[in-house]
Amino acid sequence: MRCVVTAGPTFEPLDEVRRLTNFSTGKLGAELARHLAERGHDTVLLLAETARWRGEGHPARVIPFSTTASLREALLNLRPEPVGAIFHAAAVSDFAFGQVWERAVDGTLTPASGGKLSTRAGTLMAELLPVPKLLPELRGWFPGARVVGWKYEVSGTDVIALARRQLAECGTDACIANGSAYGSGFGVVRPNQSGVVHCPDPASLYKALEEIAR
Repeated sequence: MRCVVTAGPTFEPLDEVRRLTNFSTGKLGAELARHLAERGHDTVLLLAETARWRGEGHPARVIPFSTTASLREALLNLRPEPVGAIFHAAAVSDFAFGQVWERAVDGTLTPASGGKLSTRAGTLMAELLPVPKLLPELRGWFPGARVVGWKYEVSGTDVIALARRQLAECGTDACIANGSAYGSGFGVVRPNQSGVVHCPDPASLYKALEEIAR
């Protein structure tokens, strides 16, 4: 089976030298791709250029991406290929920069511009714009594939409820709940199952995901 795995963080530029990103290392997705490839699956790994975990001599076919737009393009380029399963583990930026303003002492805002924003301008105010989600698009782009998404949340959030909402809104086959809101390990949430399958470590998660793909 041909499997596609996305891994690592996207980034969104502030100017030509600075960017907004997140703490994802890319390890989980990259090691999932290794697991699938070593078990005979024709695996394509879309790996962030900024991923700190890349592995050595990776058995999967690796395609780099940077911004959310470039990840989107890389996924669209795979549409002509027969894809059996997509594991969207990449940590896609929630926000991109919009307008940036210089703020004067009296509070007056002036639009800032330039290839490198200067600290000599003093205090800056930056607009954050929500980035369109890729996961809801995958079902339409790859109608015959199994699609798995992730829901990472921090404490104080009902991550299982959010995972079920993701399943309903995106038409995916599974959602993996993790982060401090879930606790240690991973929770595999399926559309037609009331319970959650707990995977205590990455190795057990990889096996569960391979089963979902079949």
